[in-house]
Amino acid sequence: MKELKEIKFNDNLLFLQDNLVTSGILPQKAAELARSIVVKGETIVQGSVFAHTLTLQAGNLEIQGATYVQNELYADTDYSGNARFVKAVASAGSIVSRAAKASLSFGSDINAKSVVLYNAFVSGSIYADEITLKNCVVIGGVFATQELNLDGCLVGTFNAPMVSITGDNGILLPSAFSIEPINAAPLASLYNYSLADLGALYQGKEQSPESGKIKVNLKDDELRAHLTDGEVNKALRSYTVVGKVLAADLIDTDKFQNHFLLTAAALGPQLLRTYNMSDGQTKLTPEALSEFFFGILNGKIAVQPMDGHFSLTELTN
Repeated sequence: MKELKEIKFNDNLLFLQDNLVTSGILPQKAAELARSIVVKGETIVQGSVFAHTLTLQAGNLEIQGATYVQNELYADTDYSGNARFVKAVASAGSIVSRAAKASLSFGSDINAKSVVLYNAFVSGSIYADEITLKNCVVIGGVFATQELNLDGCLVGTFNAPMVSITGDNGILLPSAFSIEPINAAPLASLYNYSLADLGALYQGKEQSPESGKIKVNLKDDELRAHLTDGEVNKALRSYTVVGKVLAADLIDTDKFQNHFLLTAAALGPQLLRTYNMSDGQTKLTPEALSEFFFGILNGKIAVQPMDGHFSLTELTN
């Protein structure tokens, strides 16, 4: 890999192939605000990137600073590399990757007008007007101001006026929200993993018999709320398992170590050191956490269904 100590441009198009850029790629004058970047091979940028458009065509990419794209961050449909964005990624336009063979990793939040991602792991949250995710894991929340489409995804929570789901999906927190009823395709499902024994699964141990995933009934588990500030009224639908979580307070959920695991995953590459689980041996690293949550999503790690029965006498006491 060749090291670029100084970059000079005669036009507004920069091709990166087998390059190590030891600084950021930032405009130095007004004309460079319209500069576009095309990644054609193995590339590492150790600083931040500002571009009009950023296109991924081939090879692996790692950007260690923040990334801002004025128009579009786009991965070609036949792109098959690994793209890693260590810090926040934002665009005034769109962030799009429908590449079926690509693997994308975002170590912080994503903010754009439109977001379409396939096969992506996001340590932070996603904020956009319209969001479409397929085979993605988002540790934080997915927040769309207009429309959200989930196809086989695992997310922390979501909030959008209109939500459509396809395939098997999951949420890691007790509740998720929409304004209109969720539009579920035939055979689509939504599971809640807030009471799954993620700590034991991560360590390869037996799951607690009191733990498990909960299938969300999109009708029975829906709660409607009307919010008002005196002038504006807003109706909100909450798809929640809070009632089951309250009943589950009869057991010691701290031993599941879910909060510790999710916090480590949310920190992503910002982890200042490598932590161990309670067994003192299983390490918490961004790569291992990504593999773990995708294992749950793709069924390689089996999460048992939760037995929803509990003693009413015990609850009264």
